[in-house]
Amino acid sequence: MRAAWISTVAAIGTIVAATVMTGTASAEVTSGYQVGESVGAMTVTKVTGNPLDGVADGKTLCYRCRMGSRPVVMVFARTADEKLGKLLKKLDEEIEEHASAKLTGFVNMLGTDPESLKKDAAEFVKLQGLERIAFVVPEDSANGPADYKIAPDADLTVVCFKGGKVTSNHALAKGQLSDEKIDAIVEAACSMAN
Repeated sequence: MRAAWISTVAAIGTIVAATVMTGTASAEVTSGYQVGESVGAMTVTKVTGNPLDGVADGKTLCYRCRMGSRPVVMVFARTADEKLGKLLKKLDEEIEEHASAKLTGFVNMLGTDPESLKKDAAEFVKLQGLERIAFVVPEDSANGPADYKIAPDADLTVVCFKGGKVTSNHALAKGQLSDEKIDAIVEAACSMAN
């Protein structure tokens, strides 16, 4: 009887743990401008990347404003890892392929130490071999501008917009950037160029 009780308690514990783990892993994150909203201005410092954009490294500007009505993939990233590199390499290729549509993109690195972000971004771009995506650090480097509504629990927020209006939003907690999510983000970017 005691063994049956222990087995039952263990089974319940396993179910509860699995439910909690599944709930955490699949929890939706809401971050950034949502579909249909207009993307506002923000002040950033360009760190590196996309030498063809006409913006010198170290320049402070509204990079979003510089993009005008072009189709833009705007990324907010807290972690520069292998998965982010995979996403950005695919986007880099699509930006080249859709040059006639003027598809472009830039990455806002987020964190509490702007100088470390700048150094890490430069190293990441060089390591990944990215050529067409600029890396910037927002004036408010912890979470980006308040009106952009970047959630503190979002490790990655990707906002695609054209003509200043959001066409898609992808917000992910740490560890949620899968190959399927990468494909969905790339498809959303490509759809703006068509």
